[in-house]
Amino acid sequence: MHALFPRSARFLAPIAAVGLALAACGETPDKPAGKAEAPAAPGDAERAALLAALPAPYNAGDLDNGRRAFARCRSCHTITPGGPNMTGPNLYGVFGRKAGALDKYGYSHALRTADFVWDAEKLDHWLQNPRTFLPGNKMSFAGLPDATDRRDVIAFLKVETGYKSKEK
Repeated sequence: MHALFPRSARFLAPIAAVGLALAACGETPDKPAGKAEAPAAPGDAERAALLAALPAPYNAGDLDNGRRAFARCRSCHTITPGGPNMTGPNLYGVFGRKAGALDKYGYSHALRTADFVWDAEKLDHWLQNPRTFLPGNKMSFAGLPDATDRRDVIAFLKVETGYKSKEK
């Protein structure tokens, strides 16, 4: 019988059995059991529905313009679930998060000690001029002076960053 199964095959059989057992219980080396997968990015129809469900004035936002305006922010910020912090923090889940509270990001003293939670109104003022909204922060971005661009960026971020309708 050993002639039919070379030595290498005899050693591979137990490894294959372990692999099958792991697959049967939903665990593979690259996807441990119990680990939640990141939510999939919304499709076009879901984006449209999420936009329509936003409170005014964000439900009238232009997501394409918001995406284009946000392009200026992408060199410093990511917006994906579990995305890396860069020069600026990852913005996924920003709405409803306490300012300066994202783990593993080195905020300025001004943001670490700020006493507010990010909502659309706060983000609108921040985007208008970050330096005057919260003096002493380290964000070098000059701001978005156009109110329509700010509305559209906020609508875009709400649709793309896991916003739940508990805040305005």
